[in-house]
Amino acid sequence: MTPIGAFISGCAGPALSDDERRFFARSNPFGLILFRRNCESPEQLLALTQSFRDAVGRKNAPVFVDQEGGRVQRLGPPSNRWRHYPPARSYGEAYRRDRVQGLRSARNVGRLMAEDLIAAGITANCAPVLDVPQPGAHEIIGSRAYATAIEPIMALARAHAAGLAAGGVLPVIKHVPGHGRAKADSHLELPIVEAGLAELEAVDFPPFAAMADAPMAMTAHVVYTAIDPLAPATLSKPVIQSVVRGQIGFNGLLMTDDLSMKALSGSFTDKTMRALAAGCDLVLHCNGEMAEMQEVAAAAGVLRGKALARARAALRARQRPQPFDRKQALEDLDTLLAG
Repeated sequence: MTPIGAFISGCAGPALSDDERRFFARSNPFGLILFRRNCESPEQLLALTQSFRDAVGRKNAPVFVDQEGGRVQRLGPPSNRWRHYPPARSYGEAYRRDRVQGLRSARNVGRLMAEDLIAAGITANCAPVLDVPQPGAHEIIGSRAYATAIEPIMALARAHAAGLAAGGVLPVIKHVPGHGRAKADSHLELPIVEAGLAELEAVDFPPFAAMADAPMAMTAHVVYTAIDPLAPATLSKPVIQSVVRGQIGFNGLLMTDDLSMKALSGSFTDKTMRALAAGCDLVLHCNGEMAEMQEVAAAAGVLRGKALARARAALRARQRPQPFDRKQALEDLDTLLAG
């Protein structure tokens, strides 16, 4: 069997090209990540995800998506074939009104999301967002966060993740160790956070520590000057080893955020090698550009040692979909959408 590549790749369109099939068969990425350009209908997506698994020869190869709800929803408009979901902040508002109902809604809607994803062959969702927004921060997180306080974020994120997991979808917590203070959009530039370590430990890290048992996590392309003023978390051994693995205690499968984002400079070879050297298990490349995909694959090499063990453990954590009260879940979704 071909060793598994230490990267997750995107693809260009709604179906794999012959070049993409050959590339996936040769490089055997750990998984595939999908974006709106890839998502036209449930039937089309199921064919796409199946063709990826056929290409790599692994029936359990994970397929990822960012299906948070709100403005980050890959399966959604302009297609009318999927349900619309509210942003995470809606759960926080419901939680303020009624904690029990808020938690139930977060779990139930997570379970509905999983139903959509599994029907399309998608087995991992890059959610929940555990970032704690701070005054003056860039709006890139904004309503993607459940609340502005730690306790409701921890409670709602765990409930939402439990709903995804009960539907057979692996949650990926993000953006460790915290994107809530960033005053820039890391898609466009490198955010630099100058908060002291004590403040980070009191506010930013606790939600991730509370979900340190999650199967997978995604890093933040953010510099924390109190920990490592020279490199963003994704490329920083002090952040990954001392904070993510140490203080936060996360021992699951750790992937980077997208290497194509402008927060990271340098060649894809350089970014890939630095991320893996820092302690990330996998690198993520999303845009579907073949030349970049080939460069990332060559630099990433294959999963081995602790990274391979974590990858296998993450896949074993995936459950069979469990029964649920679908009628109640749909009512909870309607209530959230109505505000």
